Amino acid sequence: MVTQNIFLGPKELKLILTLESEGKKIFTFGDAKEILKTTDTSVRNVVYRLKKKNRITEIEKGKYVLSPAKSGLEGLWVEHPFLIVPNLIDEYYIGFWSAMNYWGMTEQIPRTVFVATKKRKRCIEYGNQEFKFVILSKRKFFGFVREKIENFEFNISSREKTIVDCLAHLEYCGGISEVAKAIRNIQSELNWSELLRIVNKLRISAVDRRLGYLLDTIGIQKGITQKLSEKGFVGFRWLDPSSEKKILKYSKKWGLKVNLGEEELVR
Repeated sequence: MVTQNIFLGPKELKLILTLESEGKKIFTFGDAKEILKTTDTSVRNVVYRLKKKNRITEIEKGKYVLSPAKSGLEGLWVEHPFLIVPNLIDEYYIGFWSAMNYWGMTEQIPRTVFVATKKRKRCIEYGNQEFKFVILSKRKFFGFVREKIENFEFNISSREKTIVDCLAHLEYCGGISEVAKAIRNIQSELNWSELLRIVNKLRISAVDRRLGYLLDTIGIQKGITQKLSEKGFVGFRWLDPSSEKKILKYSKKWGLKVNLGEEELVR
């Protein structure tokens, strides 16, 4: 196999070596200017050349990811997406389908990285993945923990908040059958008291109904279903509004229009 040597100029080398010595995998245009101590035009030229040599990747205007040396030859390397997110937005947590995969609730690996936030932000493409930012109100923005990959920390919803968030936004987790699978997969790891506390704090009737119906169908945590059923429900909501809205039956106990068969929730 024939390879091509990638040579770095003095300024390019200074920027790369300084970032590596500081352990900075992600940096801004301002960081580069501070390191090089030169004009904006000169910094832009250095950044341009490093992008052409696949030593850095631009994730959004003025923000870059440092690539390892071998990517200069192959151009295939991307940073772990969870480490990108803290550099894109201040108040956030990784959630929904992405959190389900992280906690081992599903074997599905979503192409989209779902990020909960309180501020509107456009989707971003990086590598072969999309970062989708889901706006939550201040009341719903809680229940996340700090986790670490390669000594870099990020926010991610707890196991319990992940379940609840997905029940509230089924369109971001693959539907209620994925939530049912998630509960079955990690039921021994869930803090059920914490799960019920989160549900009660959110006060979203559709979540109460869907959780109760799922637990009844799966046949676990009778104590929680009893507490949920005591709330009482008025009218009917869809079990899974992200699926085809074809009513198979009505659940009077949970006030749900059931549009998925039980076999899809327990398989």
